[in-house]
Amino acid sequence: MVKGFSDNEVKNNEPIKDLKKDQKGLFSFLKGKKITYTLPGKKQINIFGSIVLSLNIVLVLLVVLYLNNQEFHDFIFNVGR
Repeated sequence: MVKGFSDNEVKNNEPIKDLKKDQKGLFSFLKGKKITYTLPGKKQINIFGSIVLSLNIVLVLLVVLYLNNQEFHDFIFNVGR
C-alpha cells in the first residue's frame, strides 16, 4: 500500500446539485447591460497627465521644504501628533 492512500473507495453516487442563486445587488442591475470600454481621448490624456505631473512637482517641493526649512519641519511634526 502506498503511503497516504487507503484501500477503501469513496462512493459518492449522489448527483451534484446545481446551486444557482438569484443574483442580487449590482450584478442583477448590470445583468442585461452591455459594458464597453472606450479609450480616453487626447484631451483627457493631457488633462490627467497635467494633474499627475503637477501633483508630483508639489510633492517634491514639499519634501525639499520639509528637509531644508526647520519651521516647516516642526509644523509638520506637530500636526502629525
